[in-house]
Amino acid sequence: MAYERYEGMEQGLKKGLEKGMEEGMKKGREEGMKEGREEGMKEGREEGMKEGMKQATLANAKNLKENGIPVEVIAKSLGLSIDEVNKL
Repeated sequence: MAYERYEGMEQGLKKGLEKGMEEGMKKGREEGMKEGREEGMKEGREEGMKEGMKQATLANAKNLKENGIPVEVIAKSLGLSIDEVNKL
């Protein structure tokens, strides 16, 4: 009788541990995925901002060049290389 009770407790403990592990792993995966998505979105926004700023700088350089501003002045003022300005 005592052995049966012990065996039942042991099985219950084993099932409880298994269920706890499954739930813990599931929660961990969900949190990891959420953090991964958030980090990816942050990196995407930063990358987009950098690209947008670069495009705006190039557009300004092109306008200045078309209006007769010397290439050297444009490059120095906007932080571009002379080669970048010449390609516009």
